[in-house]
Amino acid sequence: MDIALDLDLQIACEFENLPTAEQFTLWAEKALVNYCSDAEMTIRIATVEESQQLNLDYRGKDKPTNVLSFPFEAPPGIELPLLGDLIICPDVVKREADEQEKTFHDHFAHMVIHGCLHLLGFDHINDTDALEMETIEKEILADLGISDPYRDDVE
Repeated sequence: MDIALDLDLQIACEFENLPTAEQFTLWAEKALVNYCSDAEMTIRIATVEESQQLNLDYRGKDKPTNVLSFPFEAPPGIELPLLGDLIICPDVVKREADEQEKTFHDHFAHMVIHGCLHLLGFDHINDTDALEMETIEKEILADLGISDPYRDDVE
């Protein structure tokens, strides 16, 4: 199955070594292909300040975060392929990648995939949902040649 993805990539901050538009598209397509054939979404690469403000406004957490997902909810009776928006803070992704001894781009891929799954309605609020979401993430990342991002959780 193929997917027709219309990705609006917004680079709203300066950051060295960001993934390419092609990489962002590939990662999003890999996450979405089994769930939809036509999709529109935005990925915004945000400053620490923007990430922190959005995280405070929408989640009540006064700190920047790696990825925020804003699913689009169409009015009843309206069918649109619009999934929503991802806001990703490269400063946080880089810090986490360094702390977890992962490559920056591998961790970025994980954040895009994780965010896309949220846009599709997946969540990790309880253990069962978390296990399902993490399993899907690991399968997609493995398909991309990226090792298990949760490997440090099991010792």
